[in-house]
Amino acid sequence: MESLTHQEEEVMLIVWEKGEGTIREYYELYVKPLPYTTFASVVRNLERKKYIRMRRIGTTNLCMPIVSRIEYKRRFMSGVIHNYFQDSYKEVVSFFAKEQKISADELKEIIRIIESK
Repeated sequence: MESLTHQEEEVMLIVWEKGEGTIREYYELYVKPLPYTTFASVVRNLERKKYIRMRRIGTTNLCMPIVSRIEYKRRFMSGVIHNYFQDSYKEVVSFFAKEQKISADELKEIIRIIESK
């Protein structure tokens, strides 16, 4: 799976939220100032990268996500953990604990989740 730029990720968040739609419908949900033609180019890049599929209905392109949000999240996080934490989930949790981004209660909840599986 080819990686996404920050702007492509922002557009994919809209696509995942809305589901099937037109470029115009997605554009209307995009809150940052961006020319429509640039936005449409981003959507076409997502099609080229095989994150969405477009089909023509009359004069309109109807878009649909073909990579799910959970699949993207799984691959993205796997890449981060591999590249920055040497494939160690322990290092990930330790990093967030040291940075005070995760509380002791949250860690206990994580342990409960692990033990219940």
